[in-house]
Amino acid sequence: MLTIVSDLFLTDSFLIKGEIDNKYARLSQILDEHRRYFLKVRNATLIDLNTCDRIATPLLHINLDEVLLAHEFLDTAGDVAQADLYRNQELQRIRVFYTGLLNLEVAGEARPGAYDVADRATRRFFVMRNPAVRGFKAHGDQELSQLTSLDYLIINKTRLSYIYDFNENPEE
Repeated sequence: MLTIVSDLFLTDSFLIKGEIDNKYARLSQILDEHRRYFLKVRNATLIDLNTCDRIATPLLHINLDEVLLAHEFLDTAGDVAQADLYRNQELQRIRVFYTGLLNLEVAGEARPGAYDVADRATRRFFVMRNPAVRGFKAHGDQELSQLTSLDYLIINKTRLSYIYDFNENPEE
């Protein structure tokens, strides 16, 4: 049985952990389909990226435009649907960059063209598998360090500054 444990969001200022209010689907689908400006997160903990200070609140509204990366902690042992979804899916290596208050680089694998505005499978967010996160300072904090060891990340493509697609060939 699939058990949702917690949701994680990275913004320019905070790592936010909690549970999406009235969750009805996987986090990647909710983020991509959410039509409101703010997402309600229950039992939220905000961890300041500079000071590692923590703020706990029973309800937090997160502006989706602030989300850089997201992740859904869950028990996938019995998630047959997820296994089928990725079994024959072609993935390509890409590297994406966020610039601003937090200069971040994430390298990994994604569906071909998943980052493109013309991608018909996603709107604002896409999934990157086997991510390697660079430019992020965990300051020795165990919870912040988790961000560098996740098996996938949900990427906000509207916040990307640069994309390097290893599979694109220059036109001849």
